[in-house]
Amino acid sequence: MTDKSVPVIAIDGPSGSGKGTICQLLAAKLGFHYLDSGALYRLLGLAAKRHGVELDKVESLAVLAAHMDISFRMNEDGDSPKVLLEGEDVSSSIRSEQVGSDASIVAAYPEVREALLQRQRAFAVAPGLVADGRDMGTVIFPGADAKIFLTASPEERAQRRYKQLIDKGESVSLAALVDQVQKRDERDMSRPVSPLVPADNAVILDSSQMSIDEVLNSSLEIVIKNGIRPQH
Repeated sequence: MTDKSVPVIAIDGPSGSGKGTICQLLAAKLGFHYLDSGALYRLLGLAAKRHGVELDKVESLAVLAAHMDISFRMNEDGDSPKVLLEGEDVSSSIRSEQVGSDASIVAAYPEVREALLQRQRAFAVAPGLVADGRDMGTVIFPGADAKIFLTASPEERAQRRYKQLIDKGESVSLAALVDQVQKRDERDMSRPVSPLVPADNAVILDSSQMSIDEVLNSSLEIVIKNGIRPQH
């Protein structure tokens, strides 16, 4: 289990709710470490393809999950941390729609989740951790000092993703993205192990009509109410 003296903030929610952005900003504000748990499953999906492991070979995936060479390198300029797989910067590669879909598939396997459990808990080191995922407050850090469930409507989340992809020069269909978001939600919420649900004591934030600053300020209020103070 994690060190009880290290404060942990667990932020869960569906894809596209803004968790990554808010968690990184919150970690920077507090002077805490940041865990992008979704990146671990994306890394596994990518590693599986690179090593020729089929996505239905559960035992092989679990072994790969336990031993894959991964690291996160924080950027001094405050941008997203670099994600390294076997020494290679795959920060962009793991953000593709295909890798996201593969991640959702491998994340449904209990053996894979168990293999990654301790790897995630090991991120909880002083001065504190902001953990971003789907089961941070329910499974990985059930004793977290503050828990937030960040969500938004499927249409809003698809619109945000549509804008991101268009800005990158990719050609995408908004209707297809809405369909992908809804299917992924259904898969994540209905899986038998660690389904995507708010922890019993989580504060639910709907970001559909909120700006990034509004979500960040609301999150900070929740954190401070739970006795967590910035390190700087």
